[in-house]
Amino acid sequence: MKEDEILKSLQERIGQKITELRKQKGYTSHEDFAHEFEIPRMQYWRIEKGRTNLTLRTLVKLLSIHKMTAEEFFSSLQKKEVKNRK
Repeated sequence: MKEDEILKSLQERIGQKITELRKQKGYTSHEDFAHEFEIPRMQYWRIEKGRTNLTLRTLVKLLSIHKMTAEEFFSSLQKKEVKNRK
């Protein structure tokens, strides 16, 4: 797999997980969530869609909102990836 393909796949998986976390928190709209936590709406939409290179600062902010550690977050991505391969 090429580096660009790996990056795109990871961005999409991160976006899916961020979307899942938002919905678990009870937000049906990405716009409401972004507004509530003072994240630019377009930036947040791009994150959820896997269309942006997420900065570490933004990831830490999102994980703080969801009360998750980086280890928990990436571990959950790994588990999801394994499930998709089966």
